[in-house]
This record gives sequence, structure tokens and C-alpha cells, in this order.
Amino acid sequence: MQAAALLNLLQFASPALPIGAYSYSQGLEAALENGAVRDAGSARAWIVRHLHDVVAQWEAPITWRLMQAWSRRDWNAVAEWSEKFIASRDSSEFRAETIQMGYSLTKLVAELDIADADMLAQLQGKSEVGLPTAFSCAVAALGIPHQEALLAMLFAWAENQVLVCVKSVPLGQVAGQRMLLSLRAELEAAARYAQTVSDDDMCNWAPGLSLLSMQHEVQYSRLYRS
Repeated sequence: MQAAALLNLLQFASPALPIGAYSYSQGLEAALENGAVRDAGSARAWIVRHLHDVVAQWEAPITWRLMQAWSRRDWNAVAEWSEKFIASRDSSEFRAETIQMGYSLTKLVAELDIADADMLAQLQGKSEVGLPTAFSCAVAALGIPHQEALLAMLFAWAENQVLVCVKSVPLGQVAGQRMLLSLRAELEAAARYAQTVSDDDMCNWAPGLSLLSMQHEVQYSRLYRS
């Protein structure tokens, strides 16, 4: 991996990217509220289950397909997978989350002038942009290798989940880093699966997570927006 591509990846997968990822827990805060997550062991189990049963089954494979579509300039495929992802958000919080971050990253891509006119027109021409679509556009525009970008996307997701646990379980900082380190094999496995799963085998069926998201919408005390 060339130094320029690595630096681009570090910037666009960073939690410091101003798109608001830190403000979402993706249902984890509701799991903390009802006691499903209560300590380091249950927190790790939650993250691993969410990774393999939800992210690796749908969000990661769609991101993989979108990166390839953007690189091929296959605008029909970009539109198809973008629409499918937004349609799969089955609670108001999950839908608002991806559209807010997608909007913020689209604006950042334009302001940083990293995409050519055709790519930018495709990105800005959509009425709603999900985060995987905007992230994949940035990856293609900056020439970041897809495998590394997918791993970085998964790591950023896991890091945010761990940070929610550090703040809310609560876990100590060292315990959080130990947990993140222990997830590396799981993240690698999820990335491999996302690259090889067929279109017909992809699935966003996660009714328990959907119910938690809906419960979070009316949760009395909240730190996170999802």
C-alpha cells in the first residue's frame, strides 16, 4: 500500500472526521439500558454478534460493492446499492443516522475537492446519501485499495462501539483498548466474508436490533442519537 493511499485512508477512517459518528451507538445504548450489556464480557459478546450477524451480512458487503461500482464508474450500480441500503434502515434513528453522516461526508468530499466533476455530480445529485455511498466515493476518488478501506471501515465501527462501552458500561480505557485488540481476528473474518458473500445471501434481518432501536427512540435518558 503506497504511503499516499495509506495517509488518505487514515484520514477518512479517523474518528476525528467531522461527520458525527461519535454521537451514535447503533442500538447499543438501548442494550445497556435494558441490561443486555452490563460488563466487559457482555459488551464484547454484543459487539461480536452485531459485527457478524448484522454488519458483515449487509453494511460491509454493500460498502464493498459500492467501492467497486464507484471505481468502475458504474452509476447504475452505485444508485442500486445506495437505494437498497437506505431502504434497509428500518427505524427512524437508523435512517436518520446514515443520511446525516452521508450528507456530512458528501459536503466534506466537495469542500476538500477530492472527487472529479462526474463523481461529484453523481454524489450530489442524490436526494439522500447514505454513509456507505459517500465513504465509497471518497475511497474511489483517492485511490485507496478496497480491501484496506473495508477493514478500516469495520475497525472504525468497532472502535466506536468500544468507546460507547468505555463511556457507558463503564469500562476503563485500558479495558477498552484490550477489547479492541481482541476483536482483530473477528474484523478480519467479517471483511473476508463481506468480499465473498453473494448478492442472494446478503441479509439485513436483525429484528432484535430493530426493536432496540425503536425502544431507544422513546428512551427517557440518552447520550447517543441512536
